[in-house]
Amino acid sequence: MDLQLEGKKAFVSGSTAGIGYAIAEQLLGEGVAVTINGRTDKSVQEAVAALQKDFPGREVNGIAADFANAGDVSRLISQLTDIDILINNAGIFEPKPFTEIPDEDWFRFFEVNVMSGVRLSRHVFPKLLEKNWGRIIFISSESAVFIPDEMIHYGMTKTAQLAISRGLAELTRGTGVTVNSILPGPTRSKGVGGFLDDLARAGNQTAATVEEDFFKNMRPTSLLQRFADVKEVAATVVYYCSPLASATNGASIRVEGGLIRSIL
Repeated sequence: MDLQLEGKKAFVSGSTAGIGYAIAEQLLGEGVAVTINGRTDKSVQEAVAALQKDFPGREVNGIAADFANAGDVSRLISQLTDIDILINNAGIFEPKPFTEIPDEDWFRFFEVNVMSGVRLSRHVFPKLLEKNWGRIIFISSESAVFIPDEMIHYGMTKTAQLAISRGLAELTRGTGVTVNSILPGPTRSKGVGGFLDDLARAGNQTAATVEEDFFKNMRPTSLLQRFADVKEVAATVVYYCSPLASATNGASIRVEGGLIRSIL
């Protein structure tokens, strides 16, 4: 299927690995010029080199910035010009009992997971309206609806993303700009894979056993009963970046393996 994205320009935050990297790959495959982002120059340079190798002739650039650092964010924003597609993917997570989450963690999670998208969207949004075409997508999570009791602070940030996304969509009325959220379920990203491996080693188990136990005891409502692959999530994201998805705006789109039981 031709997604009609040839020649568009995209910025994907938090994209040197995991879902963000997979989104960058699939956008490049559709002929989009992509700028990726990571926290360090080294990680960005390595990811750019890998993408250039896999997609010769495609335009791929990178900007290092830590979204917990306001100075880094300002510098990044100053380098973003003529963007058609903004993917707000940068985020952090950490399982921690509610009573052990200090104020600093609440603010840090909000700063990285929520304000990253706010600041980038505030910069890009007026330019998209001027062009009368563009896409802003927030990579939220099923945790926005199915708040995980093992990381409530993370769930809070993902719910906030849904509110911001919907509110921005209201400002696009009658234009060619859309703003949507994607809600992935448990996904085998680099961070999650490492977390599972650590649990397996600590419990003297295999990673497969840990995964089976996770879905049996912590996410029993999942219909998929496995971790999604990052490419499965990316495929949905890239479709909603396309002109083919122009009738979808202000939506929260689930890619969570049927974990959420409500039909709305």
